[in-house]
Amino acid sequence: MGLTLFYGVIVVHDIPYEIAVHRNHPHQDAIHAAGWVSLFTLHAIWPFLWIWAMLYREDRGWGFATKNHELEALRERLAQLEAQHKNNTANHQ
Repeated sequence: MGLTLFYGVIVVHDIPYEIAVHRNHPHQDAIHAAGWVSLFTLHAIWPFLWIWAMLYREDRGWGFATKNHELEALRERLAQLEAQHKNNTANHQ
């Protein structure tokens, strides 16, 4: 019984890391190390590790896709304005 409980705790502590690996999370190693630390805190930080692992998805990053689209639109607009300024400067010389 004790051995089963011991291995059960070890398996549970690794769940956030396994999620991070599955999602190709950029902080996999930190989540894994924090999972081991959570063993010493009786898994008090484990829910936060689970949330941290779940926040990232490779297809949408951190979930701020709208912001990324807005940023890309601003970059395109800036490039247009810079090209326009370059053309105006060249025409005045």
